[in-house]
Amino acid sequence: MSHSVPDANAGLPQWLAYLESLHHTTIDMGLERIRAVAKKLVLATPYVKITVAGTNGKGSVCAMLEAILLSAGYKTGVYTSPHLISFNERIRLNGEMATDAQIVSQLVQIEQARGDISLSYFEYTTLAALMLFKQQGIDVAVLEVGLGGRLDAVNLVDADCAIITSIDIDHTDYLGDTREKIAWEKAHVFRSGKPAICADPVPPQTLIDYARDIGADLWLFGKDFNYSGDRQQWAFGGRVQRRSGLAYPALRGANQLLNASAALAAIEALRLTLLVPQQAIRVGLAKVSLPGRLQILPGTPAIVLDVAHNQHAAAALGQNLDNMSSFQQTHAVVGMFNDKDAASVIKRLASRVDRWYCAGLEGPRGLSGEQLADIVRQVLGGGLANDIPTVPDPTVAALASSDSNRPGVKAVPRKPIDQKHVVVSSFNDPTLAFAEARKQASDNDRILVFGSFATVGPVLDVLGRPSS
Repeated sequence: MSHSVPDANAGLPQWLAYLESLHHTTIDMGLERIRAVAKKLVLATPYVKITVAGTNGKGSVCAMLEAILLSAGYKTGVYTSPHLISFNERIRLNGEMATDAQIVSQLVQIEQARGDISLSYFEYTTLAALMLFKQQGIDVAVLEVGLGGRLDAVNLVDADCAIITSIDIDHTDYLGDTREKIAWEKAHVFRSGKPAICADPVPPQTLIDYARDIGADLWLFGKDFNYSGDRQQWAFGGRVQRRSGLAYPALRGANQLLNASAALAAIEALRLTLLVPQQAIRVGLAKVSLPGRLQILPGTPAIVLDVAHNQHAAAALGQNLDNMSSFQQTHAVVGMFNDKDAASVIKRLASRVDRWYCAGLEGPRGLSGEQLADIVRQVLGGGLANDIPTVPDPTVAALASSDSNRPGVKAVPRKPIDQKHVVVSSFNDPTLAFAEARKQASDNDRILVFGSFATVGPVLDVLGRPSS
């Protein structure tokens, strides 16, 4: 159903509803449309630009870069997606969410300029972020790639430095069904003569070949940058810089040192453009926060929120859960979209869960609670809950658990779970599923909420806790 064009006085919700109604498909890859409208807008990006692509870890790297650069005194703009609760989370100015009025003012200009060119929701909002960054006179933009790289709207921008965090099987309908194909798509965020940071410990050859073919300055983890650590601190080593005596990042997780290393490699690669002192790195890593990424809320029962929705992320989440204290039972609230490999995700975590609360998600991509519950039952009944991946996961396999080296953190052996007696139930939405999990969980239990952003976001909204 088409909506009428909102005017400049309309609210952001009305504008977003309009954008959702316009384009024929939600995901429509390609740069022709956005380039044409950017040309009409005479779009300028007179600031340092860092793009961040990858299967997992993009949001963490963006948050770390933002916190460090703010601590160094730079005016920053950050564009990420999707959001957990409010659309405004996607566009941040100097660490604060853009206001409704700021975003709407950009959408009005885009609507006037596009003419008969149809733009997707993501293309509109990408242009809005870039225009707002110019208007606000920022120094550095950190731009998270939405999907892939080659045909993603963010790839409109010629980055001064591009980062790829990890490469794993996801979005196969758009990117291909192997790491080699996916890596080639993501590698297109690299630019000739510019730093190209790859934090995947086992990068596919297609990425290396593409960087070489275009003449990008490729930085590989383990070759051009690395990290080491003990229980008290960690150190980063780059091509010419070594930063030692660093406190562990405020973000939890066994993969966060790898993400932090990617951020620091980018800062080193841009050292002639951006002066970032050691103290800014210390302060930034200590202050960084990102809701929904191994977010552990205080109180009892323990509540863990994580937007893990693919095999790689689920494997990392499982490793992180094992590094937590022992709990009597783990209650898992999960919601997934139908274009994700839900069975493989469930399989990675099934041996750690006593009770499943499967939540339905809205929209054509959403699995119903009962559909997801059937998948869980099939995984459990088929003996698939043994943590053996259906495809190799070299990134996770290559990483030791850095979290186990943190002060006061000790991995606790998992207690065996009788899969035949695991309880599986279904609900219409995540908030209902979470409410039931809270009723059933004792103070000595753990509630895990994971899967889509559309699962974690509503639960976080209901909790009303500070985003930390």
